[in-house]
Amino acid sequence: MEMDKPVDSLRTLPSLHKRFLVSILDLSLLLFSFWSALSIRFGEPLLPSHTQTALAILAVVIAVPVFLYTGLYRAVIRYMGEQALWTTVKAVAIATLLWAVAVSLFGLANYQGVPYTVILLYWMFATVLIVGSRLIMREFMWRPVRNSFSGDNVLVYGAGDAGVQLVQALYQSRDLYPVGFLDDDTRMYDREVAGLKVFPLRDLGRIVDRYGIKEVLVAIPSATRARRNEIIQRLQDFRVHARVLPTVSEIASGKVSVNDLREVDAEDLLGRDLVPPNVDLLQRNIKGKTVLVTGAGGSIGSELCRQIMRLKPQRLLLVDSCEHALYQVNRQLRDSGFAAHVKIQPLLGSVMSQAFLEYVFSLHTVHTVYHAAAYKHVPLMESNEFEGVKNNVFGTQRVAQASMAHGVETFVLISTDKAVRPTNMMGGSKRVAELILQAMHERLSRQANQSGAVCPVFCMVRFGNVLGSSGSVIPLFREQIRQGGPVTVTHPRVTRYFMSISEAAQLVLQAGALAQGGDVFVLDMGESVRILDLARQMIRLSGLEVLDEEHPDGDVRIEFTGLRPGEKLYEELLIGNNPIGTLHPKIMRAEEEMLPWPQLQKLLDDIRVHCDARDREALRKLVLNAANVSLDAYKPVPLRKSKPQLKAVEALDEQVG
Repeated sequence: MEMDKPVDSLRTLPSLHKRFLVSILDLSLLLFSFWSALSIRFGEPLLPSHTQTALAILAVVIAVPVFLYTGLYRAVIRYMGEQALWTTVKAVAIATLLWAVAVSLFGLANYQGVPYTVILLYWMFATVLIVGSRLIMREFMWRPVRNSFSGDNVLVYGAGDAGVQLVQALYQSRDLYPVGFLDDDTRMYDREVAGLKVFPLRDLGRIVDRYGIKEVLVAIPSATRARRNEIIQRLQDFRVHARVLPTVSEIASGKVSVNDLREVDAEDLLGRDLVPPNVDLLQRNIKGKTVLVTGAGGSIGSELCRQIMRLKPQRLLLVDSCEHALYQVNRQLRDSGFAAHVKIQPLLGSVMSQAFLEYVFSLHTVHTVYHAAAYKHVPLMESNEFEGVKNNVFGTQRVAQASMAHGVETFVLISTDKAVRPTNMMGGSKRVAELILQAMHERLSRQANQSGAVCPVFCMVRFGNVLGSSGSVIPLFREQIRQGGPVTVTHPRVTRYFMSISEAAQLVLQAGALAQGGDVFVLDMGESVRILDLARQMIRLSGLEVLDEEHPDGDVRIEFTGLRPGEKLYEELLIGNNPIGTLHPKIMRAEEEMLPWPQLQKLLDDIRVHCDARDREALRKLVLNAANVSLDAYKPVPLRKSKPQLKAVEALDEQVG
């Protein structure tokens, strides 16, 4: 638009030039106010006398230092708010009062000089004209610039280098309009950075209302998680959508740039800072070795592969039974900057296939195994317990046996907090998988002591929910909020432990290096999180309000659906209360009871029989009893079905295929 050209010319002027122009305008308006006051007082347009002209100049001379002292010319006109306008009113009043005192002292408050009514009229005219001129200039300067942007008005939290780069990117894209900065540094307040005014956070409510702010972009990549969480918590009081810049480590790794924004997720809300990794522990089982990851296409498995790649193994074997997942992780790893130094081998097959495992371990000399292949979804396993138990229990056994037969140095099982006092088949099957490794280590270490052979190291790492994994509550909530709700929470009091997927994988790699054999490692998950609170936070940080009795005009309703089959209100990480510290502050070693191999073998035989018989009730009772009780309390669970029933089930299985 033609009208935008003079605005752009004014905006690009140096600050000193803009202040000079505003001061000239103010002086002109003061003189006009004096002439208007005289004309109204005497009832006709009046040509001032020499004395009155001198008094008008005196008014201007007094006003200039007052305006400078009160900071009238420090405010950015385009972002002038109520506080700056109130300062303008006070400055005009002070200047008028000082001028009235000077007029009285010189004895000029008379008809030949300035009547007192002129002083009052002058103050009224000057206030209206100077404040009004700023309001008009603000609208004149702001609207054409805003019209060139297609998106919502936003604020940038953080007036540092990252914030400035983000603003420059927004100017180029024209998708979002940056109105100003928010910053905690009091020295930055009322200053102009990259052409935008810096506001204190306490003014956010007023700024949101005045400029219709829809989003706040947090641009402090160097902030710790605790600091970022503090900022996000403060933003929850306002109906704005919050997004954050990546962290410094993410930018430095080349995965993202400073212009990339992401949604606020639970990782930001947890506020837990990462402990710097022990590089020696990370590399001990990986650098220069052949590493095999089962379930490589899954959430945990793929992140393990990404981190393993950075540690420069000689070869990385990717095992998965899902073709699409294996293709995706293989492509991602080959596109990474580390692919040139690592031989990557995707292997399509199931951990349930002994022939497949024998082929893989015979073809490659594997040093380290990370066993992440498992069925992990609690409700699905409750209704598909036979295949779930087979995969989680016997799949683990077969990979462990293949590892033992082919001289693997370290075997790490990815376990779960649901293995602690489980109430569902997923947790029960994972606890039985832990018992397998404990029993195998106990038997092998006894044989090694007798023969002097080297015993493979078997260990397991137990942790809670992983943010962003398949089935995670975070992407579910985000999608439900995007669709307008309702957001579904199982129970008002349900709590869970959460950890970022990258932190979990990093700690798994370090825990494996700490293993001595038969270890059950427990990761420090921090404080448990109430899911209801998490849902409310995500709704508010999307710029919306929870719809409930207290907020009938809210946007998104939270609906309680009830605990699903097998779910608990809260999870635990330890069976006992006896964790032992390790070299890493976030990795603990748990002392857990175990079954010797002869009794464990009997348990596995019974599980296999019940799976083959499709005896759901007996299998459930057997697995959960074994996972929840001590060695002495274990008793086999007899089959309930008669032989004719079993034959009928077997015949049905054959028909189904």
